[in-house]
Parts: sequence; C-alpha cells; structure tokens
Amino acid sequence: MSSKKIATWLISASLISALFLFSISANKAAQSDTQILNTDDICIVAPATSFDPNWGIELYAPRKVPADARCPVCGMYPSKSLDWAGQVIFKNGDTHFFDSPLSLFIYLQAPEKYNAARHVSDIAVSFVTDSSSGRWIKIEDAIFVSGSNAKGPMRAGNFVAFADKEIAKKFIQTRGGTLLRAQQIEPQLLLSLSNSRRHQHTQSTSSHSP
Repeated sequence: MSSKKIATWLISASLISALFLFSISANKAAQSDTQILNTDDICIVAPATSFDPNWGIELYAPRKVPADARCPVCGMYPSKSLDWAGQVIFKNGDTHFFDSPLSLFIYLQAPEKYNAARHVSDIAVSFVTDSSSGRWIKIEDAIFVSGSNAKGPMRAGNFVAFADKEIAKKFIQTRGGTLLRAQQIEPQLLLSLSNSRRHQHTQSTSSHSP
C-alpha cells in the first residue's frame, strides 16, 4: 500500500473515530439535560426589563408586557396569559412581569430568592390585571377572589383580580370563591396554591392534555 493511500486511510479513520466520540458525548449531554429538567430544582434566570424614557410614560406607570419577558417565579411567558398578568416596578424603573397574581405574591415574599440583589424595599409599585377590563390596577387597590373554579395559566387555582368589588361579588355567584385584599393573603395559602399548581402543571406536561 502506498504512503498516500495509508495517509488517506488514517485521516478517514480519525474522522470516523471523532464522529463516533462526538455522538457519544452529545448523547450523554442530552441525557444529562433531561435529568436536570425532570427535577424540581430548575433554575430559571429571568432578567428584569429596564425602563426606557422613549416609552413616553412615567417611571412608575404600568407598562406593556414584552413578548419575551419571563416570570421570575415559574419561567412562563406572561404575554401568553395577559388576563392574569402582573408586574413589579422597582425604584430604578426596572420591571419584572408575572404570569399571574399567585406568582407575583410568591415573589413579594422574598425577591432575593430569585435575585440576591433585589429586595422588597427596592419595589416602588406592583400591578395586577383587572380581569373584567384588562386594565392594570395597583395591588393594594385590587379585590382578589380566592377559591373559585377559574384556572390560572398553569391550569390550577389562582387569584382572580378585580378593580370593582361588586363585579367581584357577581363573579363569585357563578364561579365560587371568597373575597380577599392583598394584605389578607397568607403565606400558607400561597404555599397551598403553589403546590397544587406544580402538581397540575406536571400532570399536564406529562400527559400533553389540552
């Protein structure tokens, strides 16, 4: 066999070996990713949206939910559930958007859990969506319905927000639930709803049910 043919054969063998090793490595990486995604300790880093003076609004005015914004609590895209969306505006104008009032309340318990640089004292104002009009309302002005049969973005129990108490009462007549103000929402209730939501979301994801 000529030296040229030997060299060609060696190059071909090296390429085949490299491709084989790459395939094994890629397969292991895919398996590793799958294992991480199957745990309850998924770390989703959702950056805040910085304030832009060109928006033409006041620093602490509610703003439109960006299509690519992610909820820092659950990782969902609030733009896909605008009827439930919430937002927190920090004193420097940065904003975090939430898929639902439940996620917003969970975040308000300990912002530093999701970003060590954020604290409750840094928050200027929080808003939720009035389910009857789609308008933003300050969290302290909202009336919340808890325990209704309305399902949030994760197809589990959540808080339905209203600006008008009478409209909230009419909602309860057909959908059930009780009236609550923000200051009446206890950590234990948040924990219960959060656990239920995680369970329902896991079932939905595994079964791909509508």
